[in-house]
Amino acid sequence: MSEGVTTVSTEPQYAVREAQQARANRDELVARVARALPRDGRAEPLEGLGLHRESSTKELVHSVSVPSFAVIAQGSKRVFVGDDCHQYDPMHYLLVTSKLPIITCVLEASPEQPYLSLSMRLDPTLVRSVMVEAGHVSAQRQASVRAIDVSPLDTGLLDAVVRLVKLVDAPGEAPFLRPLITREIVYRLLKGQQGDRLRHIALQGDHTQRIARAIERLRKDFDQSLRMEDIAEELGMSVSSFYHHFKAVTAMSPLQFQKQIRLQEARRLMLGEGLNAASAGYRVGYNDASHFSRDYKGLFGLPPLTDVERLREAAG
Repeated sequence: MSEGVTTVSTEPQYAVREAQQARANRDELVARVARALPRDGRAEPLEGLGLHRESSTKELVHSVSVPSFAVIAQGSKRVFVGDDCHQYDPMHYLLVTSKLPIITCVLEASPEQPYLSLSMRLDPTLVRSVMVEAGHVSAQRQASVRAIDVSPLDTGLLDAVVRLVKLVDAPGEAPFLRPLITREIVYRLLKGQQGDRLRHIALQGDHTQRIARAIERLRKDFDQSLRMEDIAEELGMSVSSFYHHFKAVTAMSPLQFQKQIRLQEARRLMLGEGLNAASAGYRVGYNDASHFSRDYKGLFGLPPLTDVERLREAAG
C-alpha cells in the first residue's frame, strides 16, 4: 500500500443523506395527504387506502379495528385496546392484525398543523402470497401475538408509503402500480420488527388462527348468550388455554370483548335508529336495563341518554 493514502469512510455521508431523504419524504407525505384531504374527515381515494384529517384534538372515539397498517404524517395518536395503550407519531407505524373494539384519541392537532394520517387495509390472502413468494413461510422466532403494536418507521417503508400516496394524484398509473407498492409494503412489514406477528396471523393451524375464529364468532353473535366453555370446546382448546390466548391477542377477556361490541352497537342503535336505552340494551343482549346503563356508563363515561344527547349536540 502506498504511504500517505487515507481511506475515508462513506458511512457518515450515507447516514446524512438517508436522514435528509427521510425528512424530505415526511414533508412530502404531509403535503400530499393535506392536498388529498383539504377538510377534516376521512376518505378512501384508492381502494384500501384510507386518509384521515383532524384540525383539533378529539375526545375518545370508540370503534372496531380492521387488519391494517397505519402511518401518521403529522401529529400523534393514542390507541387503547383492553388494558393496553399504544401511542405513535410520524416516526412510528401501527400494525393491526385483527378486528377488535378499540378506543382512539388524537393527541396533537390544530388548524395550522392538522393531524394527518393514512391506513392501508391488510388482506390475509395477500400477506400469505407475499410470504410464500419471499420465502417467509414460517416464523423465525417466538413473537408476541398481540393484535396491535407500534414500531419505528424505517426509511424504506416510509419511501414506499410516499409512493403509494403519490398515486392519489396519478389515477392513470394507480391500477397498475398500487398492487405492486402494496406488495412491497407487506414485504417490508414481514422483514421488519413485526414480521413474525404478521406471519402468525396469516398462518393456519396455530392458536392465533383459532382465536381469530373466536373473535369472528363473538362479533357475529354478540347479542347471544354464549358460553365460553362451548366456544373453547369448538376450538379444541381448554377453557384456561382459550382465555389465556384470547387475552394474549386482544388484551381483554372474551367477556370484556363481547361487552364492548354490545355497547358500541347499542350506541349506534340509539344514534342511528333513534332507539331508547331500554330497547337498544335489549337488542344487543341485555335483559336488565339497569345492568345495561351501568355497563354503558362504565365504557363511555355517561349514562346512555345523556351520552347520546351530547353526541347529537356535538354533531349538530
